[in-house]
Amino acid sequence: MTEATDRDLADAANRLGAALLAGEWTLSSAESSTAGLIGHAITMVSGASRYYVGGVIAYSNLAKVLELGVAEDLIANHGAVSAEVAEAMAEGVRSRFDTDLAVAVTGIAGPDAGGAAKPIGLHFVAACRRGHPATVERHVYTRDREGNKAEAALAALELAIREVDAG
Repeated sequence: MTEATDRDLADAANRLGAALLAGEWTLSSAESSTAGLIGHAITMVSGASRYYVGGVIAYSNLAKVLELGVAEDLIANHGAVSAEVAEAMAEGVRSRFDTDLAVAVTGIAGPDAGGAAKPIGLHFVAACRRGHPATVERHVYTRDREGNKAEAALAALELAIREVDAG
């Protein structure tokens, strides 16, 4: 796999914006490990306000609970970095912003933490379309902190494009 670059993020954000505009869809985002990188990439596109409603940086578990409605027991039972929490984040932000589509990311960017079950670089990326179950992907990246964040943001943008195309 090649490494995600700023150009890759910009290209994906442009393609996503074009797809959202063509379908007259709206988008929201919920970010933990990427801490706003997805929203930044999307809003680098001129006219993004026509489809991007906004996002929530829910870095802490408390923010996930209070701002996105993620159940505390879901975090306690599966951990903040899990498919279940990524799905709940996507559903929560889509519902709160009343958008057609939402993306969410949670992960371990590194270089600290991690372990056998949840290694450094592990990310869960989710997308939730109105009226459809969420799609969740598991990725493990082996770059540095900045690189892992860029890879996860790119994965979220690409997943969102596929969801629009499927819709």
